[in-house]
Amino acid sequence: MNVLFVGDLVGKSGRNALGEHLPKIAAELELDFIVVNAENSAHGFGITAPICESLFAMGVDVITTGNHVWDQREIMDYIGGEPRLLRPINYPEGTPGNGTGVFETRAGKKVLVIHPMGRLFMEALDDPFMAVQKALLNHRLGETVDFILVDIHAEASSEKMAMAHRFDGKVSMVVGTHSHIPTADAQVLPGGTAYQTDAGMSGDYNSVIGMQKEAAIDRFISKIRTARLEPATGEGTFCGVFVESSDKTGLAKRISPVRRGGRLAPQNP
Repeated sequence: MNVLFVGDLVGKSGRNALGEHLPKIAAELELDFIVVNAENSAHGFGITAPICESLFAMGVDVITTGNHVWDQREIMDYIGGEPRLLRPINYPEGTPGNGTGVFETRAGKKVLVIHPMGRLFMEALDDPFMAVQKALLNHRLGETVDFILVDIHAEASSEKMAMAHRFDGKVSMVVGTHSHIPTADAQVLPGGTAYQTDAGMSGDYNSVIGMQKEAAIDRFISKIRTARLEPATGEGTFCGVFVESSDKTGLAKRISPVRRGGRLAPQNP
């Protein structure tokens, strides 16, 4: 299978970058499945139902989120009826929505997506490692499902790497989100799991992690929040991670970053 994961969409620049580059990338890479993290897609904070529908119309199969999932309160009513929109799996029992799901490709292949959120320097949620382990109890790669993708939304690179090594050989792909910076460590681990610590941000890189520079810099210098953070509005860079897996085992054969447009150097599989 050919699977693409797209890093955190930030504001209109990120959405525009996705709309501009995804159709061509999907055709070039003959993609079977597309997952996008979009927790910052609504003016930098959260996601809305219309944005979800627009992403699905572009060909996105599943949307993941993170710690900003509830920033737009309207999403709480929408998420319970839309299984393709995931919130972190390790929120407490009773939280609206789901943190995992099995989805079918157009060719009939089954993809399990699991979306944990880290705890280091983040909210004090349930154990993400145990949550992923429980999600895997009824699924076996290459048998009940053809591909397993884990999006770990976390601050600490160590926590993301630990997640990948813990489930190496049991899932097809572990990719990190949240830091908005693409890392240079794309690799296939010894057990056959593809890994990259952070997919990076899809948005304007002439910014401070997607936000306009002036207000962000001022917060570091003055420690007084004098202005609301606003998304940068320049040309966005499309940042993603491509994985090709074995049809027999579901494990990764190769992984490569994908970058188009904006300020970062392009990267193609």
